Amino acid sequence: MTGTDTMTADTTSERPHVIRHARGKRPEFYETPGLDHVMSMVMVLANEVSVLRDRMDSAERVAKASGIDLAAGIETLELDQAALEEREERRQDFLRRLFYLQLKDADEAAQAQTAEGFNATIAEIALQD
Repeated sequence: MTGTDTMTADTTSERPHVIRHARGKRPEFYETPGLDHVMSMVMVLANEVSVLRDRMDSAERVAKASGIDLAAGIETLELDQAALEEREERRQDFLRRLFYLQLKDADEAAQAQTAEGFNATIAEIALQD
């Protein structure tokens, strides 16, 4: 197997990119500011670890059944540029999911700031008459 072989057909480039944002105020479970965000990040990480462990277990079982020394193959694997780019795309997708709430809050704050600035400018112009 070479670095260009793909293990699954479900790569991030093949999945449609859909921006899903829940509308309205998010429930807060913890009084400490930011703790809900941290818990969300922990849950994303826990999900990723669980999926990775399942996939690694499956790969080891398939390799063992085929008489392949998977550990040695992994240690000597050299990835080509396409494989490195694919991994980077997966990492960026993962980071977007991990920091989803922080990015959403930043986006909402930027939109609110823009609306506030617009309204202040309109009010300032109205007072000039």
